Parts: sequence; structure tokens; C-alpha cells
Amino acid sequence: MVKLNKIYTRTGDDGTTGLVDGSRIAKTDARMAAIGDVDEANSAIGLGVVALGAGELATALTRIQNDLFDLGADLATPGEDFAPSEMTLRIVPAQVARLEAEIDAMNATMPPLTSFILPGGTAGAAAVHLARAIVRRAERTAVLAAATVPINPQALAYLNRLSDYLFVAARHVNQNAAGDVLWVPGASR
Repeated sequence: MVKLNKIYTRTGDDGTTGLVDGSRIAKTDARMAAIGDVDEANSAIGLGVVALGAGELATALTRIQNDLFDLGADLATPGEDFAPSEMTLRIVPAQVARLEAEIDAMNATMPPLTSFILPGGTAGAAAVHLARAIVRRAERTAVLAAATVPINPQALAYLNRLSDYLFVAARHVNQNAAGDVLWVPGASR
């Protein structure tokens, strides 16, 4: 259980931040950029939850927000042992598989794409599209971090699958409203 009595510690005033094992790295480190992007994606998903209101998708997105806190902890845990334990949070294959199953379930009710789509439609779909774009950035920064330090491959797979999930979820929201907003190549020439 996390207990925070004091929000500011002053330990980061020198431009460093602490990892789970107590080691410190620069706030500009690629690992920290990935953690920050995951946090931003989580916040964007929160906006999506609010825009959607109560319902099955909002519940699923709230569960994903919890997963993203786990993923942030995973990224903040140095080392090459990616097995979860009572004291170590790691993204596991079952979390990736769950996203895939939910993507398949949503996709089964939609017509195939005939064009690229614009990120928009309803306010809820637009918020989910924004979260998708931020997740894609989080994935890119996590891959960049993995080029220099060991990063859990399941964390990378989760981010990759999550951007797919959010794309399909936005389409799902728009299907239940006005439909996809289709890209019309060269329409404004």
C-alpha cells in the first residue's frame, strides 16, 4: 500500500529522480521520458472516461488506467528480471492478451475500414483518439529507453496493443453515434 504523507521532498531539486530500487537518474533520462509519457497517456485516458460517462468502455478504460500505473512502476524498476513478485510490479502477458481479446470483441461489431479516419466524431471518441496518440508517443519513448537499459518486453507489447485498443475503442464510440470521420485525400486543395 502506498502512503504519501508529504508531497514534496526536495530530493529532485538537483534534476534527478528516484527509481524503485532507490537509485537516482536524471529527469531527462529516456526512462523518465517514457514514464512521463505513460503518465500523460493515463491522464488523457482519464479525460476520455469523463467524456464517455458511465458505461462498459469507461469501466474498461479505468482498469487500463490502473494498468498504466503498474506499467509506470515497471518502467521505474531497473534490472533484467521481469518476473512480477509481491514487491515488484511487472506487466505480464495476460494483460496484453486481455487487450487483444477486448479489441477483437469491439472489432467484431464494426464494418471494415475503407479509409483512414480522422481523430474526431463525438467528444468521447476524440478524447480516446488523443489518448491513443499519446500512448503511441509513450511507446516510442519506451522503445528509445530500451535501447540503453533493460525494459520489460511485455511493457512494450502492452503499449503497442493499447494504442490499437484505443483506436478501435474510438471507432466503437463513433459507431454508436455518427460514425467514423473519414479522411478525404486532397479534399481541401
